[in-house]
Amino acid sequence: MLAKLKITLVRSTIGRPDDQIGTVKALGLRKLHSTVVKEDTPVIRGMINKVKHLVKVEEIV
Repeated sequence: MLAKLKITLVRSTIGRPDDQIGTVKALGLRKLHSTVVKEDTPVIRGMINKVKHLVKVEEIV
């Protein structure tokens, strides 16, 4: 079974490059402090790495 990641948007995307805004939207985050739960896969990890300064990530066991 894959681990799960709880991803929360903690900083605004206003003024950020379009690719970072697109990555945040692709993760399913809309408003500030919105949270999604995703599977821990290399694709999701790469997306998180790209916007690591905008999100908070917690592992769910």
